[in-house]
Amino acid sequence: MMKQSLSQNGFEIVPGILDERNRQELIACLGPVNGAGRRALLSTPAVAKLASSALLLDLVRPHLKSEPRPVRGIYFNKSAEINWLVAWHQDLTLALRRRIDLTGFGPWSIKDGVPHVQPPVELLEQMLTVRLHLDHCDETNGALRVIPVSHALGRLTAERIKQLSEHSDAVVCRLSAGDALLMSPLLLHASSRSQNPGHRRILHIEYAAFSLPSELQWNEAV
Repeated sequence: MMKQSLSQNGFEIVPGILDERNRQELIACLGPVNGAGRRALLSTPAVAKLASSALLLDLVRPHLKSEPRPVRGIYFNKSAEINWLVAWHQDLTLALRRRIDLTGFGPWSIKDGVPHVQPPVELLEQMLTVRLHLDHCDETNGALRVIPVSHALGRLTAERIKQLSEHSDAVVCRLSAGDALLMSPLLLHASSRSQNPGHRRILHIEYAAFSLPSELQWNEAV
């Protein structure tokens, strides 16, 4: 049932992935964050171990046609002091070691000094994101809002995103601490500013079930 729901809607909430001890250990391992978050988390041994564990790979495997590998890790920490909103968008880029221009890959951009590129949409369809929630998350602290089934529409133009956001029924992803949100990178999503004095900490791990062209390398794949 979970596989069908994720395939149809583009997202799925899986409760109780992290128990309280593992959640606290992960929070301690990740430590404080300066700013909105921290990238390249797969370079942290504990995060790489978790991302490659049976616990998470068994969540991801049923939804991808080939063996997945973790390719990017990001830690987000939204709070009253460090607060932001995210407009409606899709996650369209790969973080790579260096820029090499290839047909079908582009445009390129730089984030925190790392080259990012938009790949062919067929590759994005072979990716899945796991968002591990380290705190309770709802409307008061910037929970993710998603538009179900939007992942099936491919790469969207700005005009199409505006139409969908104005005329579709968005779903608020309410999760408890220790729950996981599985989502397609092509799913249209957004989040509001937090109105809560507490934290909204999320470990975001992206999985890919394909090999890059030989000229390209992941920036941080395990």
